[in-house]
Amino acid sequence: MRISPLRSLLSSLLSSLICALFGVLALTLAAEVSAQIFPSKPLRIIVPNAAGGAADITARTVGQKLAEAMGQPVIVENKPSAGGIIAAEQVAKADPDGHTILLISSGTAVSAALFKSLTFDTRKDFAPVSKLASFDLVIAVADNSRFKTLNDLLAFAKGNPGKLNIGTPQVGTTQNLAAEFFKSAAGVDMQVVPFNGTPPVISALRGGNLDAMVDILGPLMPQIASKALRPLALLGDGHAAQLPGIPAAHEAGGSLAKFSAASWNGLAVPAKTPKEIVTKLNREITRILALPDVKQRLADLTLVAQSSTPEQLATLLDSDIKRWADVIERAKIPKQ
Repeated sequence: MRISPLRSLLSSLLSSLICALFGVLALTLAAEVSAQIFPSKPLRIIVPNAAGGAADITARTVGQKLAEAMGQPVIVENKPSAGGIIAAEQVAKADPDGHTILLISSGTAVSAALFKSLTFDTRKDFAPVSKLASFDLVIAVADNSRFKTLNDLLAFAKGNPGKLNIGTPQVGTTQNLAAEFFKSAAGVDMQVVPFNGTPPVISALRGGNLDAMVDILGPLMPQIASKALRPLALLGDGHAAQLPGIPAAHEAGGSLAKFSAASWNGLAVPAKTPKEIVTKLNREITRILALPDVKQRLADLTLVAQSSTPEQLATLLDSDIKRWADVIERAKIPKQ
C-alpha cells in the first residue's frame, strides 16, 4: 500500500517530536539525579582576595557550615589578583557541577566595568547563588579636623572648588569609585587622591596631607575606636551598629537624597550548573546565614549577614556593573 507524502511527513514530525520530548525528559531526570547526589566530592570556594581579610573569613565561616551540612569538605582557595580576574577565570572554566564556587563582590562588578577585555563574561559565564553579606563604606576625617559634620565638609567644598582632597585606595577599587560617585552626586569640585592601599591613606590623613578619606568601615574601626579618626557619614542606605549616631550621606538631602554606595559579597558558580544544584546551594546558604553564631562572626568584621535569591543577586550584580560603568565614564578613568 502506497503511503501518501503527507502521511509520511506527519509520521516523521511525530517521531521527531517524541525524540525531542524524550531528550528533554532525559535531561530533566539527569539534572534531578545530579542534584540528589550533589555534592559527590569536596567543594572549593575560590576567593579573589588574600587570606585573612573580610572576604576570606566570610568564605571560611560559611564554608565550614556548608561542609557540615553537605557532608563533604569545603576548601577555600585564595587567588588574589588585580580585579579578581584569575579567580573568576578559574571558575568560569570549571565543570558546571556545583563543586567549584566563586566569591563575587561589588569588586566583581567594578572589574566588569573597568577592564576592556576579559576572558569571561561576568553576566553570562556565572550563575549567582546567593548574597552573603553587605558592608559599609564611610567618609572619615582626622580627629582634629575642622570638619565636624558632613555638611561642614560639603560647605567647604562648595565654597572652595578644587581645594578639598579625599583619599582612597587604588584607582578602580570600590572605595575609589564610591568617592568619585559621591563627588558627582554632591555636585562639588574636589580632588579624589588614590593611594596604594588603606594604610598610606590613613597616614596621609593623620599627617594633615588629606582632608578626608573614603574606605570600608572594617579596616578603619581600630582608628575610629582609638579616636585617631572620626567618621562623618556612611555611604550606604542605613546606619551601622558600630557607629551609633553617625548618619548616612543621603540624610544630608539635596542632590544626595538618593545617594547610596555600599559593598557586598556573594557566591556564584559556572553558568551551566543545573538549576537544582544552584537551588540546593542557595537553600543551605540562606539557612547558614541565619545562624546566630555566623551572624555574630560576620558582625565582628562589621559585615551584615544577608542572603538573597539567585535572581536578586543577578539583579544586584547587573545594576552595580551599570552604576560603576557610569561613574568610570564621568570620572574619565581610563579603562584597563
